[in-house]
Amino acid sequence: MDIKQLSQAMDQFVRAKGWYAPDSLRPQTARSIAISLNLEAAEILEHFQWTESAKDPQELAGELADVALYLLQLANLTGIDLESAVLDKLDKNYTRTWDNPE
Repeated sequence: MDIKQLSQAMDQFVRAKGWYAPDSLRPQTARSIAISLNLEAAEILEHFQWTESAKDPQELAGELADVALYLLQLANLTGIDLESAVLDKLDKNYTRTWDNPE
């Protein structure tokens, strides 16, 4: 499944849950989804608190999936072609240099 298909699957899921409805308790606004994305990303950190590796890779996988799904939804809501944006950013990063840590 490619990124466009994943985006469509997420859109289908949100529709099935009725979250696009104006009176939804989970409004699908860019702001709401950006907040949710950040909260889910923070949950990834819990898997590494006080340790260098995740204790439960399956739980970590679930958190990573949550982040990816919110990212797909945010791109969808804002009209951003995430696949193109990622490829463009990679191209740009190839031309950048970073300081080497000492």
